[in-house]
Amino acid sequence: MVISMIQEMTTWMVGVTHWTDALQVIHWHLPLDLAILDKPLQVDLAGDVQRAFNNFVKTGQVWAFLIGIILGYLFRTFTSYG
Repeated sequence: MVISMIQEMTTWMVGVTHWTDALQVIHWHLPLDLAILDKPLQVDLAGDVQRAFNNFVKTGQVWAFLIGIILGYLFRTFTSYG
């Protein structure tokens, strides 16, 4: 069964003359909007980092992070040998 599938695939690949033919045969629809590529990128990296950090503090994740570091250090200290 596998051999017949491989033979069918190789026969099909020989018959494909161009990649657009292959894409049409397997019905791939690529959602690519080329109008996006001509727009200048506006990246505010510092603002994004500041908003992420403020969210990190506001939601209390900073305390969970610090408690996890402390408990992890204590666990490693008490369970390591030597």
